[in-house]
Amino acid sequence: MNSDESRTPAAGRARANVLRLSGPCERWDEQDADFIREILDLVGDKWSILVIGALAAGDARYSDLDTLIPAISRRMLTLTLKRLQRDGLVDRAAYAEVPPRVEYSLTDLGASLLSAIQHLAGWSAEHHTEIRRHQDAYDRNTARG
Repeated sequence: MNSDESRTPAAGRARANVLRLSGPCERWDEQDADFIREILDLVGDKWSILVIGALAAGDARYSDLDTLIPAISRRMLTLTLKRLQRDGLVDRAAYAEVPPRVEYSLTDLGASLLSAIQHLAGWSAEHHTEIRRHQDAYDRNTARG
């Protein structure tokens, strides 16, 4: 039991109840469910999705990725690439040239995510107008009080 659960006994019971829910979550134990959430956090991160999408066309240098991904800071690009490398989704190849050249590419595991990312991007584009309409209506209603 972690320190949060020891402070609030109900939290531990609530966690156990969540794991007993029916549907797709019922087939995973607590350890698997935690890992799945960790991976979904990685894959659901906008910068990770954009980096994977940018590498779909093939190898790219850091400067190419910096150009291809609008609004990403260099620090965030560096952190995202390291995180994707750590999880085995991106490879980094350094070439002993002057000046040094580094290229990034998708691993087979990273490439296996492309269809899911492309499907999500397509869904987003298809429903963009409808979602924006709901957001605007919500904002108008919230502003009224």
